[in-house]
Amino acid sequence: MQYPLPIARLIESYMKLPGIGEKTATRIAFYTLDMPEDDVEQFAQSLKDVKTLLHECSICGNITETDPCAICRDSNRDQSVVMVVEQPKDVMAFEEMGEYDGLYHVLHGVLSPMEGKGPEDINIKTLITRLQKNDEIKEVIIALNSTPEGESTAMYIAKLLKPAGIKVTRLASGLAVGTDIEYANSITLKRAVQGRINL
Repeated sequence: MQYPLPIARLIESYMKLPGIGEKTATRIAFYTLDMPEDDVEQFAQSLKDVKTLLHECSICGNITETDPCAICRDSNRDQSVVMVVEQPKDVMAFEEMGEYDGLYHVLHGVLSPMEGKGPEDINIKTLITRLQKNDEIKEVIIALNSTPEGESTAMYIAKLLKPAGIKVTRLASGLAVGTDIEYANSITLKRAVQGRINL
């Protein structure tokens, strides 16, 4: 069946979102059609605001309305530690946890030769500049996903920072709580053994 052009365009737009296939996009489009006009206008404005009111913090690269962001401006945070993450959503995850009180640096991606992403395509240069300008920073925590791209990015950053004498650490990894050892892959088991702690 051929939908009227406005609905077809809306379905196509929703399909650009991750994890939304044609059936789900169609269902959401028809739900949107039934929404009160005020709600649709508010939804449309929210989409516009995300693109026009938010920008990257000039210090850490996190998304913010003000520059520098609230985290970078907060003098109560530990100024000696910077956690390097891949995306702004990772900052939100650590902030929700409430156990980390240092600073952040958002790369906006990882090294990926297959996708043609090199060091100049992610936020590494600003990290190096930031560390050179701020001798208060004593430790960089690499908090990237355990993917081949995340691993190679972590190694690349560690190699760059070693000559500067800055301590480079990474998040502990290994067996998750509730995981059966027999189902864990060899890399996970290796990390679990290497990251063991005293009881």
